[in-house]
Amino acid sequence: MKKKFKMGRTLVIGDIHGGYEGLFQVMQRAEVNHSDNLIFLGDYVDGWSDSPKVIEYLLELQTSNNCIFLKGNHESLFLDYLQSGKKNLLWESHGGLSTLNSYANMSKNILKRHTDFLSNLKHYHIDEQNRLFVHAGFTNLRGVQAEFFKEYLLWDRTLWEMVVCMDSSMDTGSEMYPSRLKHYKEIYIGHTPVSNLGFSTPTNFANVWNIDTGAAYKGCVSILDVNTKEYWQSASLADLYPNETGRN
Repeated sequence: MKKKFKMGRTLVIGDIHGGYEGLFQVMQRAEVNHSDNLIFLGDYVDGWSDSPKVIEYLLELQTSNNCIFLKGNHESLFLDYLQSGKKNLLWESHGGLSTLNSYANMSKNILKRHTDFLSNLKHYHIDEQNRLFVHAGFTNLRGVQAEFFKEYLLWDRTLWEMVVCMDSSMDTGSEMYPSRLKHYKEIYIGHTPVSNLGFSTPTNFANVWNIDTGAAYKGCVSILDVNTKEYWQSASLADLYPNETGRN
């Protein structure tokens, strides 16, 4: 029998990058309970040393909560390695080496379970209120379903760059208003740390919310309530992993 979940908050969780300690801490701070609906934006691995613990935690979490797990570019890179066995030096230098090291002595059963998890991640999610959740962004003017190359949903930065540079006074009915933004009530992304622009909390431009608060570096893991816009954050991952460098 399929488990039924009570309706609670809808919470969106930004990039984690192997920072299990930050994920666990922010879940406690947000007082996440079994009635909450959880949408994870991807980048669970690469950076800090606990990528396997992050995935194990997510697998367990889906037994108690309604969870949506999206695919990030780092999951794409890791999954490619797991399926092909081919080394990718660029990936390794951008956080992948910590993931390889953390999985070095992993059992075949766990590796298979994690590979299955990564293989079943979604590229995007659109909820009943026409809110889009996607790891990075999208480029097609007709929306995510029309994206020619699905990998763009994991790698795009042009959506975020566009809204950051937009004239905030522009009316949505203007012919100049970007058509990409008109398809969805709100858009939630990760991938591009808001810390690049000097922000430290979930940041909003136009109808786009960016929840990547730099967990891979010296920032934190963040959770945002999509209805109230209340947010919670972990401590700095650099403080939680004082003997590691993450992607710094």
